[in-house]
Amino acid sequence: MRSTIIERLSAGVATGLLLALTACGGADKQVVPPAKNATAGTPVMTQGGGEVGVVDSAGGSGLSGTALSRYEEGWKAWLKGDLQTAKTKFQEAKEADPKSPSPPYSLGVVLERLGDTAGAQNAYRSAFTANPEHEISVCAHALSLANSGHAGEADTFLSDRRSKKPNSPRLTACNAELKSIAKDHATAQQLAQDALRMDPDFKEAMVTIARDHYRARKLDLAKYALQAILEGFGDASPARDKENAEARLIRGLIYREGGARAVALADFEAAVKRRPDLVEALINLGSMRLEAGNATEAQPVLESATRFAPNSAIAHLNLGDCYRLLGRYADAKKEFDIALSRDSSLAAAHYDLGLMFLTAPTIPGYTADSQVSTAIKELETYRTMRGPKPLPGVQDDIDDLIARAKAKQAELKQTPAAAAPAATPPASAPPTKK
Repeated sequence: MRSTIIERLSAGVATGLLLALTACGGADKQVVPPAKNATAGTPVMTQGGGEVGVVDSAGGSGLSGTALSRYEEGWKAWLKGDLQTAKTKFQEAKEADPKSPSPPYSLGVVLERLGDTAGAQNAYRSAFTANPEHEISVCAHALSLANSGHAGEADTFLSDRRSKKPNSPRLTACNAELKSIAKDHATAQQLAQDALRMDPDFKEAMVTIARDHYRARKLDLAKYALQAILEGFGDASPARDKENAEARLIRGLIYREGGARAVALADFEAAVKRRPDLVEALINLGSMRLEAGNATEAQPVLESATRFAPNSAIAHLNLGDCYRLLGRYADAKKEFDIALSRDSSLAAAHYDLGLMFLTAPTIPGYTADSQVSTAIKELETYRTMRGPKPLPGVQDDIDDLIARAKAKQAELKQTPAAAAPAATPPASAPPTKK
């Protein structure tokens, strides 16, 4: 059974913390075709409201020759999770055709994933400067500002853009997303409805309605909105987009929180199939497979997550736990260390490190004595970071694990062969959600 520490981080049961995930191996065989309309584009967002997909059209954008060739190479690299190559190729396409908004927009998406927020915002500005009608880059810029702590600047920027195009459903829906991020749910719902009045088939506005209800913890309303998108209400009101990846992700999160694991798993799998770069769906899919004891199937999914979201501490944490369960202890430690380098407040990484050092038969570079000493250090660090009591709803076994580690340390001190690593029976089940 999976540790609640990971589960707690993966679905945002009480805090709304949401995760990221990427596609499993062979993502290039699960291609999401570029949007046909290069002017408008098709934005796809994380639950935090950030752009996550290189989905802008190349062939329909007027690119040709070297620019088109480099752009297509960048697109293929993106689908494989090769962000550095994608970055290089989109930069080259931008240099080859500085008048097209497609390369700088896609470059901005990649730079955001690589953690270069300022570079991403500059790229988005280049896109809508090259083509003021390129609304997807306008929205990407506004959302990037909001997610980097500049909500006021984002609101001012987008309000100015909307004043020039008051009847744009995309800009209106984007404004709804900004309001939702700012927890102004009433305004977010009103703006999303306004976008639908402008265009009744504008799917992004429908998803924003569902996402905002989810953020506000109005789960019944969220499910109703998702039903309209994914299933419809009979012949008179058919499904608007049965395979919508964002809608599948949100519904999967809701079902997972409610304990409907089989349905949630199916939704995450469908989301990943449609959008192999949708990091949140991938992390949830991978962590659910780990919870089911299927680390082998979780591995390619979580490895892809770290490729598409190299700065995601949660992606590296889950992959580390996957490697731990597979007995790849050196690789697991590397991933846990990366997770902590990305987020030093991630107490769960110390828990998983402590559990690994306690239960692994041997870890390269450690004697039995140093291994158990490290286990105690990591577990006590976790307990200190956690606080005097576990979080509500969590049955925490940390005190038992520390007691076991200290008992083992005392036993080793009485054994002359303490310098050699010693096998340890498997740990008891990690803490589980009540």
